[in-house]
Amino acid sequence: MKVRSILGERFKERAFDIESQNLMTRGGYIKQVGNGIYSLFTPAKRIQNKIEAILREEMDAIDGQEVLFPVVMPATLWQSSGRFESIGKELLRFKDRSGADMVLGMTHEEAAVQLAMNVAGTYQKYPFMIYQIQTKFRDEPRARGGLIRVREFTMKDAYSFHTSQEDLERYYERAYRAYERIYARAGVPEVIAVKSDSGMMGGKVSHEFMLLTDIGEDSIVTCPECGFRANMEACEAITENEADAELLPMTEVFTGEAHTIDDVGQMLGLPNEKSCKAVVYQRNADDSYVLIFCRGDREINETKLTNYLKSEIHPAVDIENANLHAGNIGPVGLTTTATVLFDRTLAGATNLVCGANKPEYHFTGFTPARDLPEGTEFIDLSKAVEGGVCPNCGKHSLKINRGIEVGNIFQLGKRYTEAMGMTYDDENGARVNPIMGCYGIGVGRLIASVCEAHHDDYGPLWPITIAPWQVEICALRANDEAVKAAADKLYEELQNAGVEVLYDDRPVSAGFMFSDADLLGAPVRVVISPKTLSRGCFELTARDKSFGGDVAVEEAKEAVIAKIRELTEAVNAKVPERM
Repeated sequence: MKVRSILGERFKERAFDIESQNLMTRGGYIKQVGNGIYSLFTPAKRIQNKIEAILREEMDAIDGQEVLFPVVMPATLWQSSGRFESIGKELLRFKDRSGADMVLGMTHEEAAVQLAMNVAGTYQKYPFMIYQIQTKFRDEPRARGGLIRVREFTMKDAYSFHTSQEDLERYYERAYRAYERIYARAGVPEVIAVKSDSGMMGGKVSHEFMLLTDIGEDSIVTCPECGFRANMEACEAITENEADAELLPMTEVFTGEAHTIDDVGQMLGLPNEKSCKAVVYQRNADDSYVLIFCRGDREINETKLTNYLKSEIHPAVDIENANLHAGNIGPVGLTTTATVLFDRTLAGATNLVCGANKPEYHFTGFTPARDLPEGTEFIDLSKAVEGGVCPNCGKHSLKINRGIEVGNIFQLGKRYTEAMGMTYDDENGARVNPIMGCYGIGVGRLIASVCEAHHDDYGPLWPITIAPWQVEICALRANDEAVKAAADKLYEELQNAGVEVLYDDRPVSAGFMFSDADLLGAPVRVVISPKTLSRGCFELTARDKSFGGDVAVEEAKEAVIAKIRELTEAVNAKVPERM
C-alpha cells in the first residue's frame, strides 16, 4: 500500500497526555465518534486483524469452537440469570418497537448458556469450549485514554463447560497458558497474571492479566521475594500491630475543631497508625448505613466491603440520620442504626485515639481487645500497602504498581447454569448442572496497551507480529528516475514475496517522510535516495534503532525478508510451549 492512499492524517502536535492515545490519534489510527466510542482507520484495523488471528489460533489450539452471539438480547435472558436487576447503569437497557425490554451485550455468559442449553444434554458432550470475537457495549462512566477504556469495544470471550471441578481446573490451566502465549505473540511478554476479584461475573477463582504501566487504573500488589501477585481488590491485607508495654486507660480529651485523622494526631502528638478512624457507607439497595472502623493510616477496600455485604455501596451522605457525629465517631459508647464492622487492622492494636461520639471530643487509650465486647469479629476490609506483609511468604515486602487489565479468566462454577436451569444427564442418568469457566480479552485495549508499552518520543514501536505493515520503503526524491525505478522494483518484489509493505513515494521532505514513518511504526525501514544509490545500496534500518546499515541493491529483497524473519523469531522465542 502507498502512504499517499492511506485515509487519515498524521500530525506533530501533541493531542493527549496518555501516550498511546496521543500517538494513535496523531498517527491516524483512531477517530473519536462519541464518548468512549471510536472508529478505526486502516492501520489500527490491520493490527486488530492480526491480534484476532492470534486469538483464533490459540483458542482453536485448546479445542475452542468459534461461534457468534447476538449483540442485542431480550431482557428475559438476563432476567433468568438475575443480572438484569443486579447490574447497574453499565448495562444498556432499551425497548424495541413492540415494547419488549432488550439489552446491549456487555458480556455473553447468558447467551453462551442459552446456546448450549438442550444441545449438550448428556455427559458425553462434555467438556467443550465455545468462543466468539464480537462487538460489545458497556455504558462505562469513566471512558478515558482512547482505546484504554471505552464504551463500545471488540472482545474475544470464551466459555467452557465441564462435568467436574477437577476438569474445569485442568482446562483453566490450559487457558492460562494460552493467554501467556497470546500476549507473548503480540509482543508484550511482560504481561503478568494476578489473582483478582470476580466481581459481577461470579465465581471464586479468577485471574487478571495486567500490563504494568504508570497510566494504569488498577493497583497491582506484588512481592519480589516470592513472586506473589494480586489485584488490590483481591489482596489480603495483613497488619502486625506491636502492643505497647503499658496499656493506658481510656480518657476523654477535648479536640475542638480537629476532625480529621491528621488534625487530631497533630494535636495529640500521635502518628496516624495510633488512631482508629470511622468510614461510613450506604447500601445502594436501601440506603441503610454501614460503619467501618479501621486503623487511621489505612484505607477501606470497597470491593472487599461489597463482597462481604453482598450489596453495592456508596459513600454515605447525611450521616446524622444514623446518629453519627462526623469527625468524632468512635466504637465505644456508640448508639447507631448502622451496621458496624471492625477491620482487621485493629486486631492487636493498643492505646489508640478514637472519636468519643460527641462534638469536639475524642478518647485516647482505646485498646480494641479490652474495650470492645468479647467476641468482636475483625474482618479483612482494608487495602494492602507498600511494604506490607506478603500473604504468601510473610515478609514485609509488598510493592504497589499501576497496571492495565488486558484480559481475565474466571472459574464461574454453576453460577449461571443453576440460575438458568441448564442441565445434562450424568453417567447415572441424574440431571445435574454443568460447571463453567470464562475467558476474555479486549482487542482494542490490547492494541493500545502494546503501544503504551512500546513507543518512543516519535511514535509506536509495533512488534513485527502485529505491526500494520512489516516494512516501509521511503523513497527520498521520488521524482528522480533512478530512485523511483529502484523503489518501485523493490516494492513489487517484496509484495510478490508476501511481505506486508508500505511505500512512501510522496514529493515531501525527508523529515516529513520520516516523521510519518515513525508514527506508522513499520518495524523495518528501507531508505532509497540518490545518495544511497550513488553507493550502490539502500539503507536498511529498524524502527527501534536496533540495527541499521547499508545493503546492496541486488540483495535488498533477501535482506529485508531475513530481518523480518529475525524479528519474528525474536518474538516467538519468548512464547511458552502449549500445554
